[in-house]
Amino acid sequence: MARAGRAYGERVSDDEPVRIRAAGGVVWRPGPAGVEVCLVHRPRYGDWSLPKGKLDRGEHPLVAAVREVAEETDVRAVPQVRLPTVRYRSEGLAKAVDYWSMRAAGTGGFQPGTEVDDVAWFPVDDAVRRVSYPHDAEVIAAFAALPPVTATVLLVRHAHAGKRGTWTGPDHGRPLDEQGWAQARLLVPLVALVRPARLFSASARRCVQTLDPAAARLDLPIEVCGDFDEPEPGQQVEECALAAAARLTALALAVGTVAVCSQGKVIPGALERLTGRVDEDFTTAKGGGWLLPFAGDRLVVADRL
Repeated sequence: MARAGRAYGERVSDDEPVRIRAAGGVVWRPGPAGVEVCLVHRPRYGDWSLPKGKLDRGEHPLVAAVREVAEETDVRAVPQVRLPTVRYRSEGLAKAVDYWSMRAAGTGGFQPGTEVDDVAWFPVDDAVRRVSYPHDAEVIAAFAALPPVTATVLLVRHAHAGKRGTWTGPDHGRPLDEQGWAQARLLVPLVALVRPARLFSASARRCVQTLDPAAARLDLPIEVCGDFDEPEPGQQVEECALAAAARLTALALAVGTVAVCSQGKVIPGALERLTGRVDEDFTTAKGGGWLLPFAGDRLVVADRL
């Protein structure tokens, strides 16, 4: 491992409150001899490390991770799988860095600067040896252990739509309220990050409206799919969850990257079937969601956003 100046302090325990939040990525691309990952050289420390940076106030860690990768490397990347979080002491404060694996989707013209003066791509084994810190080597090793990701699905629950009891019309027509529209707008950068080829929604009005701002940003139509609906009278929740899980898998295989808005009674059961984990709580808040990377027809992990 390359030697460098002191940029990382001692590790801190998971119990210590985090004072500094940062995010970054293991950005990969296919190379002549296999997968290559991107490292940056920082002249201040004389080190080679993974691209990362601090979160802006109120910024989602995943948004920050993709932004920092772009700022440091000029690589436009698509997030895939959450990797181990690194915790260490920086300037006397506990710092946590969240990482995701990211597929390189495009590059611009990198210009050396005062923070990063060089960007280079290395085969995975060489990258493990080249990085200056054990933390980074462990994150790269975790990436190397993953199966090849072939598709990414962003699954969200519809945003806030008031109370069912105060709506006098049919429930499928209940619209988003003011809070819900605010939540829908907050979802736009997360949906845009995965670069979906298509957008799908349950048939309820509030589900379609949840994706409306993202659809406008991406200039994509919203396709209504009843497989993501909650059960009709006489229908079992388990039946709907099974249909939703099957449809998510089919979309991952046929389309690749998609964004889907479904409903609160459907998502937990669908994720139980996709992950095989019946002991995990997949309850999803309104306006919340999951990043679901697939390797073929198998879900790699369900990452709560």
